[in-house]
Amino acid sequence: MLKRTIAAATAAGLFALAGVTGASAAEATNPVVTKVALTPEQKAAFDAAIAVFHAAQITRQNALSTLHSTIATAMATRNAALAAATTPEARKAAHAAFKAAVESAKATIPVKPVRPVRP
Repeated sequence: MLKRTIAAATAAGLFALAGVTGASAAEATNPVVTKVALTPEQKAAFDAAIAVFHAAQITRQNALSTLHSTIATAMATRNAALAAATTPEARKAAHAAFKAAVESAKATIPVKPVRPVRP
């Protein structure tokens, strides 16, 4: 009999707590986002922004492929200079020239474009 009473009291306490948390959870609702049709001006501006974004993407991809070929050329030049180097100073100069070529090539890379947000 004691076990039933304890079980009933525990169940009542749990239901009471669940009722309190359920009421507070019901109050916090997520806002409903409705899609609104764009005006012709907004659509034209968004389409233009998308076109600019795609052009910037292509420009960046072309610059990256140019960077890869420039680095490959600089590596070949460095390797040839290292093979011909007879002094430590010549080896350091070859490394310095390679680093300078890579840094100047990396400076020409445009920043990654940001996708436009739909109004």
